[in-house]
Amino acid sequence: MNLTDWMPDIAHPWTRFALAVVVALVVAGILRRVVHALLRRLAIRHPMGASIVARANAPMETIVPLAMLLLSCRLAPDEPARLVGALEHALALALIVACTWFVVRCLGAVEAAVSRFNPIDLDDNLRARRVQTQVRVLSRTAMVVTVVLGIGIALMTFPAVRQFGASLLASAGIAGLAVGLAAKPMLGNLIAGMQLALTQPIRIDDVVVIENEWGKIEEITSTYVVVRIWDERRLVVPLQYFIERPFQNWTRTNSQILGSVMLWFDYGLPLEPLRAELQRLCKSAAEWDGRVCVLQVVDASEKAMQLRALVSSSNSSASWDLRCKVREGLIDYVRRECPGYLPRFRGEVESAVRAADAATPPFASRMASSRS
Repeated sequence: MNLTDWMPDIAHPWTRFALAVVVALVVAGILRRVVHALLRRLAIRHPMGASIVARANAPMETIVPLAMLLLSCRLAPDEPARLVGALEHALALALIVACTWFVVRCLGAVEAAVSRFNPIDLDDNLRARRVQTQVRVLSRTAMVVTVVLGIGIALMTFPAVRQFGASLLASAGIAGLAVGLAAKPMLGNLIAGMQLALTQPIRIDDVVVIENEWGKIEEITSTYVVVRIWDERRLVVPLQYFIERPFQNWTRTNSQILGSVMLWFDYGLPLEPLRAELQRLCKSAAEWDGRVCVLQVVDASEKAMQLRALVSSSNSSASWDLRCKVREGLIDYVRRECPGYLPRFRGEVESAVRAADAATPPFASRMASSRS
């Protein structure tokens, strides 16, 4: 007496398939627990591994059961073939989507971990900005490539699409040319992103001047860059812009910068007391980094001389505030100590008009004299 005599229903194909599905789900649950325990122990020693496990936990919960169910379909009955084929096809598509989701989440976890261990909210953040830029651009590019490959693999599971692909291979030259022309913007931005990641003309938090707009690099994606303008606007620039057109990068090697203040004063203004006042203003300002503090005559006209105060700061934001403080302080000093050496073009015109009015008799007196 064999097992089928005791349980005759087990000989039915659908019964065997149902038992195979149950066994597959049980094995998947055991494997999931074992893998999860091993990854958790590994994550204790490696913080980046912990981030990857936390983000990739959801897709892993679906990959193992789907793979086991797909294997159990080998025990499915041959009839009806259409139903079994559709079930196997649906499981294969779900597994491809889950694997694509898993890879994308892993790439995002690596990017987040690198950003967390390389913060840019420090004074000397050049290395951190370099690392974040490389990882962010490369991870976004890899995500796009992963999604495109996942969609392509999923489409190739359909026989009609596979036949269409085989027919395209016969005319690969024309098809490649057409696809290349159609995808030129996307491919150009992807290649530009790779160039930016390797050569790094810009990095996260770099201070740049683009289209006469001053701002900081806020975000770098696989196709565009977001620049945060000083007045809280956002300038969205394609990646190819930074490869094909010139722009200013104020923090390419470091964030230190020189700022200039231009002022016009009379030729009689003594310069040494003004230089001493500039030194006092810089030493009392927290924005000055102690490198440069110079006052020079840089231009002269027939009416006044132009002075330039050159001061240094640790970054562009501090430089703007320091320039405003120096400008206000020097003007206030000259107005308070040497008011006679301020430009007086407007005052001289007013005095001339008043002198002419004083020399001319009033309208009423002129009328009285004319009547007499």
